[in-house]
Amino acid sequence: MTTEFTSLNLRPELEQAIIDLGYITPTAIQSGMIPLMLTGVDVIGQAQTGTGKTAAFALPILHNYIHQRLPQALVLAPTRELAVQVAAAMNDYGKHLKARVLAVYGGQPYGPQINQLKRGVDIVVGTPGRIIDLMERKVLDLSVVKTVVLDEADEMLNMGFIEPVEEILAATPTTRQTALFSATMPTRIRSLADRFMRDPQSVMIKKSTLTVSAIEQRYYLVHEGDKLPALTNLFEVEPITSALIFVRTRVETGQLASQLSSRGFPAEALNGDLEQNAREQILGRFRSGQIKVLVATDVAARGLDIDDISHVFNYQLPDDAEVYVHRIGRTGRAGKTGIAISLFSPREKRRLREIEQMTKQPLTLAKLPTAQDIIALRENQLFEQMKIWLGRGRYKREREIVDRLVEAGNDPLEIAAAALKLARGDEKQRPVTNVVDATAPERAPRNDRDFGRGKYKGKDARRGGSDAGNKRKSHEAGMARLKLNKGKENGVRPNDIVGTIAHHADIPGSVIGKIRIEDKYTYVDVPEELVEKILKHNGNYRIGKDKFTLVKA
Repeated sequence: MTTEFTSLNLRPELEQAIIDLGYITPTAIQSGMIPLMLTGVDVIGQAQTGTGKTAAFALPILHNYIHQRLPQALVLAPTRELAVQVAAAMNDYGKHLKARVLAVYGGQPYGPQINQLKRGVDIVVGTPGRIIDLMERKVLDLSVVKTVVLDEADEMLNMGFIEPVEEILAATPTTRQTALFSATMPTRIRSLADRFMRDPQSVMIKKSTLTVSAIEQRYYLVHEGDKLPALTNLFEVEPITSALIFVRTRVETGQLASQLSSRGFPAEALNGDLEQNAREQILGRFRSGQIKVLVATDVAARGLDIDDISHVFNYQLPDDAEVYVHRIGRTGRAGKTGIAISLFSPREKRRLREIEQMTKQPLTLAKLPTAQDIIALRENQLFEQMKIWLGRGRYKREREIVDRLVEAGNDPLEIAAAALKLARGDEKQRPVTNVVDATAPERAPRNDRDFGRGKYKGKDARRGGSDAGNKRKSHEAGMARLKLNKGKENGVRPNDIVGTIAHHADIPGSVIGKIRIEDKYTYVDVPEELVEKILKHNGNYRIGKDKFTLVKA
């Protein structure tokens, strides 16, 4: 039997807001979570983005809302973009209650946020780094919080925010209600739930994106350094109407979009650092066909609702097979077929089995087009276009120019060849490289490391490039290398480094690059434009109880 919002016995003000928004029937996650949260129990919701989970926790929070000076609910989000979206949704749902909702996140001045907190806020939505900063400034008091929501907990784990989240939870009353939402449930998320939740009730929504029968899944085996030419070669032969390319970090979205544009394939970056209006403008151009290629991170692509994406490219593979399914589910929608293409380096072949087990479909190993294939295709396309135009005969002004050239003593065949040469001028911007399919595995160095969701072996799978012979300089354009005097002997782990730098420097953990841990020292790659900001917070960084200082390597 279909449930309607009116059967959930929410406050009249909330029912009116729901009607205003045009909602009638709750989604599966809303039907499962709202009645549970209204009883005050701890809850775990496992559901992919786009299932309506914001309303699933926002409506119960607002139903129990009473006017007071200190915040009574706290929502933690991994990115400022998500924090803004959640706060906007809660304002929409709570408009008839006049609930005061404040979004707090890094990159914005403290003054307005502090002033609003001092005036009184009912619900705070924010990123872990800024929440802790406001707590340390003694302007955010969580002592009477009744409900804490951890939204997209798996992304907070991936971005190195779990330690700050634990610190925030420890500052809230033990009697609070805790709601955890996550698309996936890795071990550390389950451990977090075990530590901070009381007999949580679970609601798991079946993953509709597992239906990938309408998607053709192919993969190409290429060395890490050949991925860009491999991608552009594929762009030459694939019937792309619109494409979504996935990379790991914000920095890489901008770099790859720039590299593609410079090679004659206009692309734009979609990442969590974009303001909402900038994001909407980019998506508007993408929907209208003004741009055909978006380069995105998983976080930025969450909530992306576009039905006619012809191709999804995994330029860099996710570490979780479930995330792969979420990615490719953005093509093959609305009864259409789609194509998902993944670029595997030799050391990533182990993930192939995980993905095939998750999708219950084999991925087809394909061969990259050769330079000769692409040149032949270009010439055939030009030949067919010329046949069409010759059939139409609509080139009177151009014929007059040809007549003048013939009168000047030029051979008509030479004129035609020169005209075709001019017509092909834009091809110079699209270099063609013979990319050799990688059939032999790359040699992996002795020091493997574990970072976030998975293990990275050999050349840094997160950034690309080798460290051989040069520890002092990052091999990636736009990145700088920092050094700290702690290493394996001190029990240093990559997550420790990311967590403390992201927290105290108020930067996303996802922008931090390669981490090389040696016996006594550790090297960390960070974006050049953030070096001074990161060094400015020396004295605050710590691993466990031990403080450390970063210096330029």
